[in-house]
Amino acid sequence: MDIKVINTSPHSLPAYETPSSAGMDIKAFVEEAVTIKPLARAIIPTGLYLEIPPGYEAQIRPRSGLAAKYGITVLNTPGTIDADYRGEVKVILINLSQEDFCVNNGDRIAQMVIAKHEKAVWINTDNLSQSQRGEGGFGHTGKQ
Repeated sequence: MDIKVINTSPHSLPAYETPSSAGMDIKAFVEEAVTIKPLARAIIPTGLYLEIPPGYEAQIRPRSGLAAKYGITVLNTPGTIDADYRGEVKVILINLSQEDFCVNNGDRIAQMVIAKHEKAVWINTDNLSQSQRGEGGFGHTGKQ
């Protein structure tokens, strides 16, 4: 799939690192380092502007290494970049650790997955079909 991109940063475009990778690492584009205090969040620019085809979205997801090693994750995961959005891709990072975390220019801060989606058409009704699960929710499945 072809996706038009404007890259205002000096960094390479997001790329698949292995043949079977679903996500592409995206990098921070900051003039100076951004320190994220424990339990604080920051919006980190990437310098990327996308034209995603209709019927698709770019999902912004955490990088497992940042989460496991430093407690850094994407706050609204997955973040959605809609096909009609033309602004800069920015990533909302949150620091769930007890230590300050520094984001430097060029750091890999998240991964992007391009995903197809469907448009829903709502059908008003007075009843829904029965299922084995029924109305059980919030941890209901798997319990006896």
